[in-house]
Amino acid sequence: MSTHRELASSARPEIKVRKPSFRFSEVPRYWLWGNARATAMANALNLVFPAGERFFIRSVKHFVDRLAREWDDPELLEQVRRFMGQEVRHGMEHERFFEALVAQGYEIRSFVEWYERIAYGIIEKNSSPKLRLAVTVALEHFTAMFAERALTRPVLSEHAHPAMRDLLSWHACEELEHKSVAFDVLQRVDPSYALRIAGLACASSALVYFWIAGAHHLMKQEPPERRRPSREELRVAREHNVLLNGEFLRAFLDYLRPDFHPAQKDDYHLAREWLARNGEAIGVA
Repeated sequence: MSTHRELASSARPEIKVRKPSFRFSEVPRYWLWGNARATAMANALNLVFPAGERFFIRSVKHFVDRLAREWDDPELLEQVRRFMGQEVRHGMEHERFFEALVAQGYEIRSFVEWYERIAYGIIEKNSSPKLRLAVTVALEHFTAMFAERALTRPVLSEHAHPAMRDLLSWHACEELEHKSVAFDVLQRVDPSYALRIAGLACASSALVYFWIAGAHHLMKQEPPERRRPSREELRVAREHNVLLNGEFLRAFLDYLRPDFHPAQKDDYHLAREWLARNGEAIGVA
């Protein structure tokens, strides 16, 4: 069986920092399935992404000097630099969508401020650098799961507004491109299985908590008739919400394998194929 290092060096794809263009002013209030609950769940992820991306950058950047001193791996260092560049762009584009949410009538500031205060003002500040990196690695695993799902299922292609489809699909492509970077950094800094699983426990609980809290904050602002789930909304949730259909749990269990490495799932071609088909339309061809 290949070691983590062998898997990492043999499967590193090209990571490219892109500057896409999206027209969020045309996005309707219920842009996913015309469904308030599905849209709220997607919008809640959008609310937590920007600060989360900045956290990923801080967590990995903390160890860059050590990587340069202790390991002769200029390719990984270059991938770290491009990883951080991609994450900067992801945060910027998702934060731009905040303006569209406000224009649609949502109050989001109180939630974003509360989330950032708890997650980064308290939890991050009271966690060790290694644990923060392990949390980042676990969250990157979940975003890779979201990414593969976005690029292989018809949810975005058939049921989302084109601007949001393109935003989330572009983000998904780049998540697949750099899905191994933080993991490879952690393996050099501290390959402890216990540390990796501690990061998983913290990451999964925090992600689910803040995600549901964000969706609840948005749903509270819907008219009473929208707050009562229709039969169709319940069906969509059961079939497509990863917290209900088992996909989140499967990703969690997959990560528990002692020999786990992100590159073991060769889905990089999904990113290449989507960008080849759609890159010109979003200005990254």
